[in-house]
Order: sequence, then structure tokens, then C-alpha cells
Amino acid sequence: MAMTISGLARAGGVSVETVRYYQRRGLLKTPDRAADGAIRRYDDSDARRLGFIRSAQGAGFTLEQIGELLQLDAGQDRARARVLAAERIAALDVQIAQMQAARAALERLARQCHASDEGPCPIIAAFEG
Repeated sequence: MAMTISGLARAGGVSVETVRYYQRRGLLKTPDRAADGAIRRYDDSDARRLGFIRSAQGAGFTLEQIGELLQLDAGQDRARARVLAAERIAALDVQIAQMQAARAALERLARQCHASDEGPCPIIAAFEG
């Protein structure tokens, strides 16, 4: 099904500017104009590729990593895909640990704040400096 850039953007849940940005980054192709100079048309393969990009971003891959994933051959480059996934998992583990530490600190401050109505609020005091 042929669609305009706005149709592609809508199908992918992004803005037209995002589609153009992905094109500038080489993640999406820019179709040629028809011989009569008509607007560019995108097809289902473009929508699938945009969906791949969005899904990979949702998993936390950078645009550089997504570009590499898009270059890999699904049947031949499994080892490299596994390496990229392992690197992403390790980065997620670090982020999870940081978020758990932040959560624990905020829970502690909330308990301190709840324990007494005297003096400055420990939550506000912690963020002031």
C-alpha cells in the first residue's frame, strides 16, 4: 500500500520530522519522486522498517546500534546481534541498579518525612543541597 510521508509517520506513531531525521541518519530510505515530479511514496516495507526502529528504540538501543542491526543479515549475523543484545542488557542492568538506589533513597526520605511534622521536610532538604 503506497503512502505519503505523513501516512508513514502516522503508521509508525512518529512525526514527519522524525521520519526525515531517520532518513538523514540513513535508517530509512528516501524514495525517488515519480517521473512526473509527484510526491514520494512509501510502502509496507518502509512501515515495517520504521516499526523495527521504534521497537529497537523501545528496547533502549541507540540509533547507531539500530543502524548496525539493520545492516545485519538475519541469517548470517546472529553472533553480532547477540553481542549487541548482551551489551544492551548490561547497560539496562546498570540503569536498573541506579533506579533501585534512587528509589530506596526516596523511600527513606519519605519515611523520615512521615515520621515527624517538626523541622524542615527531609525530602525538600535533600534536594536543596
